[in-house]
Amino acid sequence: MKILITGAYGMLGSDLRDVLSSHDVIAAGSKDLDITDREKVLEFVKENFPDIVINAAAYTAVDDCETNFDEAYQVNAIGPRNLAIACREIDSPLVHISTDYVFDGSKKTPLVEDDPIGPKSAYGKTKLEGEKFIEEILDKYFILRTAWLYGLNGPNFVKTMLALTESYDEVTVVYDQVGSPTYTHDLALAISELLESDKYGIYHLTNAGECSWYEYCMEFYALAGKETKVRPVTTEEFPRPAPRPHYSVLSNEKWIKAGFTPMRSYKEALEDYLNLIL
Repeated sequence: MKILITGAYGMLGSDLRDVLSSHDVIAAGSKDLDITDREKVLEFVKENFPDIVINAAAYTAVDDCETNFDEAYQVNAIGPRNLAIACREIDSPLVHISTDYVFDGSKKTPLVEDDPIGPKSAYGKTKLEGEKFIEEILDKYFILRTAWLYGLNGPNFVKTMLALTESYDEVTVVYDQVGSPTYTHDLALAISELLESDKYGIYHLTNAGECSWYEYCMEFYALAGKETKVRPVTTEEFPRPAPRPHYSVLSNEKWIKAGFTPMRSYKEALEDYLNLIL
């Protein structure tokens, strides 16, 4: 199968290239294909004629989105629109990676796909617009909302907090934001199940289980044998430019009911990841 991956050299894109290496993969980074340029996207897609397109490209610097809204909108909304138009032209499905940030974070139980949306951040707003464009343009699409990504091929919370142990005896981590840490290798494996599927729609897809950022940090510090003290703080005590959802656990029930393989526990995935990086 011929597969076009955009954002192919990012954290998820790199794992997708690895997991899908038995296929004919067209790996496109931002230097290879500017997804914000409609004409170039149409030309590129028609020239390569992929059987399926996976869009892992995104403007993911959440705080920067607050001050660079136009650029974020181009990448997170116009880019997916252009890819959807191109996929429609060649009748190929589009797999698009979205985010828990499309919700407002006020719910206290795992979020399902048709729960009310209400992004609070510029990042969430631009990602939601990308979803809407795809739904308007295409019938054959998979929109996968995921969260709290970490992996081998990019900066992430685990790497950042482990690095801090080299310089600090104590770190502060928020305890009032809850979600599901998701290993990009596991996510790439899950995406590979969609290649032959026609069960189109929106799916929530994360590793199983939930924790706060504080609990998450305590977990991997213990696994890594780090003795650095972790001090829990509230979101208000650790302000950031972009508002974060207080609760963004995504229910994977729809994914499982559709017959796809359930993703394993985030704790199991985290242990495997740490064994690779330590």
